[in-house]
Amino acid sequence: MSAPQPNFAPPDGEGVDPHSITASISLQEMRPRVLKGDDTFAVLNRNGDALPMPGGPEGLYHRDTRHLSRLELTLAGMRPLLLSSAVSEDGAVLTCDLTNPDLPATPERGPLERDRVHLRRSKFLRNGICFERITVRSHAEEALRLDLALHVASDFADLFEVRGERRARRGTLHPPLAGQDSITLAYTGLDGLRRETRLRFDPAPARISADRAVFELVLEPGERRTLLVEARCDPNHGGRMPARAAFLRGLWEDSRARRAVQARVANVATNETGFNEMIGRSCADLTMLSTQTPEGPFPYAGVPWFSTAFGRDSLITAWLTLWLDPALTLGVLRHLAAMQARDFDPAADAEPGKILHETRNGEMAILGEVPFRRYYGSIDSTPLFVALAGAWLERTGDAEALRPLWPNIEAALGWIERHGDRDGDGFVEYGRMTEAGLANQGWKDSWDSVSHADGRLAKGPIALCEVQAYAYAAWQAGARIARALGRPEQEAAAMETKAEALRARFEDAFWCEELGTYALALDGAKQPCRVRASNAGHVLLGGLATPERAASVARQLLDGSFHSGWGIRTLATTEARYNPMSYHNGSVWPHDTALIGLGLARYGHRAAAARLLEGLAAAAARLDLRRLPELFCGFPRRGGQGPTAYPVACAPQAWAAAAPIGLLGACLGLSFDPAAQLVRLERPVLPAGLDCVLLRGLSLGGARIDIDLRRAPGDSVAMSVPGRHGEIGAVLVA
Repeated sequence: MSAPQPNFAPPDGEGVDPHSITASISLQEMRPRVLKGDDTFAVLNRNGDALPMPGGPEGLYHRDTRHLSRLELTLAGMRPLLLSSAVSEDGAVLTCDLTNPDLPATPERGPLERDRVHLRRSKFLRNGICFERITVRSHAEEALRLDLALHVASDFADLFEVRGERRARRGTLHPPLAGQDSITLAYTGLDGLRRETRLRFDPAPARISADRAVFELVLEPGERRTLLVEARCDPNHGGRMPARAAFLRGLWEDSRARRAVQARVANVATNETGFNEMIGRSCADLTMLSTQTPEGPFPYAGVPWFSTAFGRDSLITAWLTLWLDPALTLGVLRHLAAMQARDFDPAADAEPGKILHETRNGEMAILGEVPFRRYYGSIDSTPLFVALAGAWLERTGDAEALRPLWPNIEAALGWIERHGDRDGDGFVEYGRMTEAGLANQGWKDSWDSVSHADGRLAKGPIALCEVQAYAYAAWQAGARIARALGRPEQEAAAMETKAEALRARFEDAFWCEELGTYALALDGAKQPCRVRASNAGHVLLGGLATPERAASVARQLLDGSFHSGWGIRTLATTEARYNPMSYHNGSVWPHDTALIGLGLARYGHRAAAARLLEGLAAAAARLDLRRLPELFCGFPRRGGQGPTAYPVACAPQAWAAAAPIGLLGACLGLSFDPAAQLVRLERPVLPAGLDCVLLRGLSLGGARIDIDLRRAPGDSVAMSVPGRHGEIGAVLVA
């Protein structure tokens, strides 16, 4: 099949991306509680309920469809009072402690003062099922008769409907079916698929109807009752095990799976409790967001909007955590290789060799109402895929694990050369093939993220500065992998030649002497977008900058126009389109800050990387659950206050969770020498407030090592090795 001619459609004027998220409610104001298990996730309020509200995201979701839009507990017809609400440290279980409000008298009892009945709700997700245990205990002085009700409903909305997209028509919502101990909700979509939610209650409720289950509780003083609820999104999964056994087995299986992850991942501890909590939350979030695919573990991007496979997000998440958990990287590489484009498909922005941008499983994607069923409109996923494979080889030395992926690596490099360079100028550019695709296809993919100094939007095809650095890193990585696999030397040499040719072209075309940094991009007329943007920091990550110009970029990024005190703004405050409340034009993204930190450390600026880590740690200390969100606003840091929230930011978000892990590795100068079985720490810098960093279970070639780093006189760092298993060593380069 011949290659289609791309329609280099520019952003649609000063408008709104049709696939953007409608901000009709602030997630930050809600402070929701989030659970995820493989392809299922829940967004709940702090009572553990999902309440239907216009534009609200609460509910239970499975494979991009909301299977419950209402799950609300009432006691005697009233909402219980919240005592506490927390997700466990490992991210698995939501526990909500509630009590009764003041209740008026009824024919069965007198008035009941508040705080006489304690309710504890425990929820977790496993195998497409939301398990819940409700424990009710009376602290009243006499017997109580109370109705506890669970109100349920489902709109079976596609996730893109929840995000704000409107549909001309929908499928058929079937009448609910109530059984003795169950309620079944069902919907048949326009795609012909029947989606069901089956709720099961144990014991059987006293009364049950299409939208509620009512338990008539009779409690003696001090008596405790336990109710069990299952909401099953995939009726074909599993059998009908007794409810208590199913709850306990699901909890045990989930705990076992999380312990297996903990066993393979290195552990980090410091002298600073808040820092430890941030790292712990990051690791727990990454475990929660990771889904076991046939190819291995794969981090979904974020909840609620991006709980699916994203190429760019997973590659960057894996890169940031590679030193801590190399198994995640291999899972990412294998899964993306399995989904690599084989053919031309303009509707999906697909070309042979291209790596996935996003995949969706909902009704709208299946019908083509949104183009994301399997979508490839990402300009950087493909070079990042090859670059990450090279980083994996450097980290592990395991070339044999990459041998089955060599055809995919070759295909990706072929895409960079044949299709990535759309006009033959030696740079990798993007231009969407249909109007339905994403107008901008770098990581800053909102409609207004690429502009000129006067604020005019750039017209494509667009060559982003950081993408050239990723392409450079990909050619270098391809050469290393080719040699490790015993490929002909001329193949590796040709790749290195292409990398060096790109370096020479890049410096001439992108460097802006008057700005002291690299241009954000070249537009379709090859005019530089002379805008100071954080993208230039990624040029350092790829190793494309000269040392002198890298130092200039570092100075720019650390001045007050970029550095908010919490992290690096996506756009300098001096630029025409700067808006600290925007998605990509002045906000702070933890992963962006982290990648810049890795780039700074690569050029020897470890103290600067430590400063960035200090900012993110300070932000996490002021955020709910010590959890770094997808992004926050770019307002300057103010004493005694936390960062200003972005209203619809995902939390958890995989690459945000990975950010402090990646930055810590950069500060410590961590690298690995598989041939010598050595862990190297080159000129490590401990961020302010950290006097010791303890690394436990760092793996290399089947061996493990424990390393202690402590602040020494003169702000130097001393190292010791308290334990090791197998042939492995560590060396500190001062």
